[in-house]
Amino acid sequence: MTSIAAATLYVGLFALWMLCLKANVGRVRVREKIAFGDGGNAALQRAIRVQGNAVEDVPVVLAGLIALGVMSAPVLWVHGLGAAFLLGRVLHAVGLSGSAGGSPGRSLGTLLSALVQLGIAGACVWMALSA
Repeated sequence: MTSIAAATLYVGLFALWMLCLKANVGRVRVREKIAFGDGGNAALQRAIRVQGNAVEDVPVVLAGLIALGVMSAPVLWVHGLGAAFLLGRVLHAVGLSGSAGGSPGRSLGTLLSALVQLGIAGACVWMALSA
């Protein structure tokens, strides 16, 4: 597998993940009978926030993975960063979706996601400067 193929794999996996988060918002909307906004409902607010947080973080990381793929970064870099980020986003979503919202999964997912973003930033700068 090439590095661009690996990056494309994570684009596909994250597209599926984002659909899952969107479906969860819809599921909570139907269950709580709230068509617009959040209605002040804590469960719907959490579901919307989980999806919103992914919308904030996923695009920049995918752009970085694609850039690494275009620059022919080692495939293991792309897989390591992509898989770690996916794990971080799942941990964050599951942790934030609970009634307390402050679980260790949320904290670990946030930390792992931030570390991956930092790793991708560093790898992109390294690859660009060494080209």
